Amino acid sequence: MKTRKRNPKRAKKGALVDRSQKKSFLKRASRFAFTGVFVTAFHTLVAAFCIEYAGLSSPAGNGVAFVTATLVSYVINTVWSFSGALHGRTMFRFLIVSALGFTQAISVAWWMEKSGFNYLEGILAVAFSIPPVSFLLHNFWTYRPEGLSKPSKKDEAAKAGATGQI
Repeated sequence: MKTRKRNPKRAKKGALVDRSQKKSFLKRASRFAFTGVFVTAFHTLVAAFCIEYAGLSSPAGNGVAFVTATLVSYVINTVWSFSGALHGRTMFRFLIVSALGFTQAISVAWWMEKSGFNYLEGILAVAFSIPPVSFLLHNFWTYRPEGLSKPSKKDEAAKAGATGQI
């Protein structure tokens, strides 16, 4: 009796993703993490320069550093982490996700403080909660190919009519 060889790249029956999709997802996640570490260091250097050499206050220096680091993060994540093209649509979405991350950071820190945790524990909670949420939003929304958008009811009705399923 002859046995069939399984295609190792083919998804198992009932699996939601195949190995190549999983590998691609993990590649994007690791690049996103590396970019995050790099951009955090970049932010620190820009803030220190602004405060030490440009004479800005700490809030102003960090504000300049945040804006600069966000733009650098957008470019690196778009081109390298998600292998996309720089585009107004992705930049707009990236900025929305960044604003949501900012709001999440403040909310998590506030909740940790009100719950009686030390500020360092709040920083850790922020550091461990923001990146995964940001990555998932970027992966499944910011850089989602346009063809993967959810079809409208009008599109579904047109498709049903074209196949005679009215």
